Amino acid sequence: MDNNDFLNVTTNDNIRTVKGKLPRFHLYFLYFLTFAIIGWILETLFSFYSLGHFTKRGFLFGPLCPIYGWGALILIIFFSTYRKHNLKLFFYSAIIFSIFEYIVSFAMEAMFSLKWWDYTKEFMNLNGRISIFYSFAWGIIAILFINLIYPFFKKKINILLSKIPYNIQLFVIYILGILFLTDTILSCIKYLIW
Repeated sequence: MDNNDFLNVTTNDNIRTVKGKLPRFHLYFLYFLTFAIIGWILETLFSFYSLGHFTKRGFLFGPLCPIYGWGALILIIFFSTYRKHNLKLFFYSAIIFSIFEYIVSFAMEAMFSLKWWDYTKEFMNLNGRISIFYSFAWGIIAILFINLIYPFFKKKINILLSKIPYNIQLFVIYILGILFLTDTILSCIKYLIW
């Protein structure tokens, strides 16, 4: 059965409970947040390791790096079909994510006159926005993500959701959505007037 609009009502000891599966869009939003948080943690740890001290990573006030969330969604929605075709997955991901990284870098710099990353010192870079090393890395990460990371987190999220009543799931999703939207708006304002 598909994730869309499935609702099951059961009664137990005169208590009516509603169980259901979140619509696909809501699940995608949960995946987006999950991997945006994981991306922020990885960026923060890498920065701490490289610099020896904590630095705020990412665009938002909160502990999210949306580029990782969007990257995860691109992989989940468009590349899951290549799970058993690692060579195609590697090359398609390396190309698509290099283009994605370049566009995001260009757009962020055009909108806010700031650079969030700079690969000018990297071998074979293009305007400091992308480099051959990171293109290669995106291909490897895509293989690991599609074959190991996403299935692991998908299973854990489904187990967690199965223990939470449907109405509470929806409430939490909407609250998280409002918080994310608020953070995005406030962050944009901060960088526009900075």
